[in-house]
Amino acid sequence: MTRSPATPLPPPAERRRLREAGALTWAQVAARVGVRPATVRAWESGRSVPRGRTREAYATLLAGLTGPAPAPGPGAEARAGAVDRTPGRRRRKGAAAVVTVRPDEPAGGPPGGVAPEPSAFAQAPPAAPGEVPDGLTPAQAFDALYAYCAPALVRQTYLLGGRRDLALESVERAFQRAWDHWPEVARDPEPAGWVRAAAHEWALSPWHRFRRRHRRPEPPPSDDDDRTLLETLLLLPPPYRRTLLLYDGIGVGLPETAAETEATTKAAARRLVHARETVAARLPELSDPGELHRRLAELGSTGRPRAAEPPAVRGGGERRARFWTRAAIAFTVALIGTTALTLHTAPTRYEPPVPPGETVRGVPPRVAPGPLSQEQRELRDSLREELPHGTQRLTPRAG
Repeated sequence: MTRSPATPLPPPAERRRLREAGALTWAQVAARVGVRPATVRAWESGRSVPRGRTREAYATLLAGLTGPAPAPGPGAEARAGAVDRTPGRRRRKGAAAVVTVRPDEPAGGPPGGVAPEPSAFAQAPPAAPGEVPDGLTPAQAFDALYAYCAPALVRQTYLLGGRRDLALESVERAFQRAWDHWPEVARDPEPAGWVRAAAHEWALSPWHRFRRRHRRPEPPPSDDDDRTLLETLLLLPPPYRRTLLLYDGIGVGLPETAAETEATTKAAARRLVHARETVAARLPELSDPGELHRRLAELGSTGRPRAAEPPAVRGGGERRARFWTRAAIAFTVALIGTTALTLHTAPTRYEPPVPPGETVRGVPPRVAPGPLSQEQRELRDSLREELPHGTQRLTPRAG
């Protein structure tokens, strides 16, 4: 029995271009093919490929999009949910749209994505490395990635840590780490996911509890519901909190959420169910995932902490790298100097150790001097009286 060859598909970048040319969202493509929106996103980024009947349906859909685009109708603006319509901003060739995507809900729940807004909770990553226009320097590409992702990451890390200063620090450290590993990040199929994982890991680090400034509580949100929601999120274990944010807040698919949290798909699903039940127990109106998504976006936007400028972040990362490089060089020099001093002062021949003392037997005990006897006193007096001065004292006496 021979297998039929797989249906050919265009490259991932071409799949995305065809979808955008047809004014379709991830949710609309997913509904036609019968998968989740996050799965379509993974196909377009090259992280996975469709198989079987799903591949045939997806290839048929893309083949229909290769023809001339249909004329925009009355609902064209509603369908084109991936177009950035922010006033005063020109869309570059290959630039990614600012979109918030929510995965399909369980049976009976509303499917689809959330309409893009300039202040949306989550933003899609910028264009993939192969779609970035030629001529951009690494610094310009880094600044573009930072401008797209930093505001949303600040809001996400605020929900993970509950502190605005920790959120800003987490985002800066994540981007500084990305700048240190920029060749790796630039080749990554999803650079925004790389930075997001680094920011989330820094925000959830257990070592922050030992820092002095983090021992003082931060003023909670003024709204009672927001304060209750934030307290409920912070009561969840860090992996559960991160799973809830990725799936219900950002719209990452369950397999991708499991991979990012380093868990199996079943474990991620159980964490998500437990987190939803915990939130719904204290806030029953958030039992609807759509309402939970909206409230997470509102809570993350409270206070609106402003991220630093990209040049300042790059400069801080470079200064930190120089500091640790110089510290490593100084430590190496000190180690070499200590080794050289030890070699110079160490003995060059074998010196046997001093044996322990031994007890000597047969020696009479030491006696302290006592009073003189009568004979010894007479001899002493005689010597004192008879010793003459001068040379006579050297004359021997006979008998």
